Amino acid sequence: MMLETKGLTLHYGGSQILHGIDFQARAGEVTCIMGTNGVGKTSFLKALAGTHLRSGGEVVLDGEGLGRLRPQDMAERGLSVVPQGRMIFPLLTVLENLETAFAVLPRSERRVPDEIYELFPVLKDMGRRRGGDLSGGQQQQLAIARAMIMRPKVLLLDEPTEGIQPNIIQQIGRVITHLKDKGGMAIVLVEQYFDFAWGLADRLYVFDRGTVALTGAKSELSVDAVRRSFSI
Repeated sequence: MMLETKGLTLHYGGSQILHGIDFQARAGEVTCIMGTNGVGKTSFLKALAGTHLRSGGEVVLDGEGLGRLRPQDMAERGLSVVPQGRMIFPLLTVLENLETAFAVLPRSERRVPDEIYELFPVLKDMGRRRGGDLSGGQQQQLAIARAMIMRPKVLLLDEPTEGIQPNIIQQIGRVITHLKDKGGMAIVLVEQYFDFAWGLADRLYVFDRGTVALTGAKSELSVDAVRRSFSI
C-alpha cells in the first residue's frame, strides 16, 4: 500500500504555497515531513486530507487517483488525520469523542477496540470525563486514538509533540512504532522536534518555501545533512 502525490500545488488567494510536490509514503513506514515554520508542511497535510482544495497535481492511493474529495470522503477512502491543535470536542465525553470516528465504519465494526485502551489506558479511566477537562497530553492521546478507530490505511499526524510533556511524547513515540510494526498502515508525520522525528522516521522530506529541499531514506542520509537542510 502506498500514498503518492504527483506535482501537488496549492494556492491561497494569489499566493502559491506548494510548488509541485512529489511525495511517497509506504505501508509499514514512518514518512516524516520536517522544516521550519511557514514552509508548507501543514498545508500539504491538509491538501492530502481534503481540508484544503489543491490547485493542481494528483493524490494517489494504491494506484487509484483520489480526485478532489471532501474530507469525509478522504476518511472513507482510508486517510485519517490527527490535526495540529487536536480538535477534540470539549463538551463531549472521552468515549463520545472516540465514537465520532464510527461515522466512517460499517455498523458492524462500530466499537472501541481493546487495543485503544491498551495503548492509552488513561482514556479508559477517563471515559466519562469531558474532552475539554483533559490535559493537553491526554487530549493528544484522545485525538490519536480517535484517528486509529477509523482503521486508516494512512495516518496523518500534524505536530503531535507540540506543547506535550516529555513522558507523553515518549508514549506517543511508542504508539507510532507499534502501528508501524503492524505493517498495514502508512504513517505520515509532520514534526519540528528533530530528535523525535529522526528517531521514528524511515523516510524524510524536508520542506523549504513550499518545495522539497531534501528527501531520502534515513539510511541514505546523514543526520548532519538533514539538520543543515532543516535549519535553512
